[in-house]
Amino acid sequence: MSAKIAVVYYSATGNVHELAQAVAEGAENAGAEVRLRRVAELAPAAVIDSVPAWREHVEATKEVDEATLDDLAWADAYAFGTPTRFGNVASQLKQFIDTTSGLWQQGVFADKPATGFTSAANAHGGNESTLLALYNTLHHWGSLIVPPGFTSPLVGAAGGNPYGTSHASGAGGPVGDDVLAAARYQGERLATITERLRAA
Repeated sequence: MSAKIAVVYYSATGNVHELAQAVAEGAENAGAEVRLRRVAELAPAAVIDSVPAWREHVEATKEVDEATLDDLAWADAYAFGTPTRFGNVASQLKQFIDTTSGLWQQGVFADKPATGFTSAANAHGGNESTLLALYNTLHHWGSLIVPPGFTSPLVGAAGGNPYGTSHASGAGGPVGDDVLAAARYQGERLATITERLRAA
């Protein structure tokens, strides 16, 4: 049986969604079974409607299954994605993570590999601090953090973030091919290391 990986993310206007799809694709290419899940949107409708791209993305991704605790219990490994909010994890993903105490107390997350990816408006908009903040949870869980590090030239080509794939969205337009390639590599690396641990 192949490794089971939950890719759980929050995305407002679509950048993190693109990264999540790429991470999932990379894990699948490495032979993993993947569940791609979005967390619930918490922002009021009036706020979402004030940003046309936000409303458009909400409507476009309605068919993506919403993450549940069962997805986390099912998985052998995790990839979490979030936009950066003032250098920190978006409240939507954090709220979901804050519901996991029961699983944590049962030891569900212990010794399971996990990684993170993010997007900010610019290269110095808090990408690294957001991933480090996300990884605080993984420390408490007893999970095994699997960053991309500088283990592939793809990481450097995408801007060189060893903590996790990150996208600078300020220039507008879709996520670049170099960043998507790094995200696929990160998913592949997570799946490969998970399989090694399962086989040990």
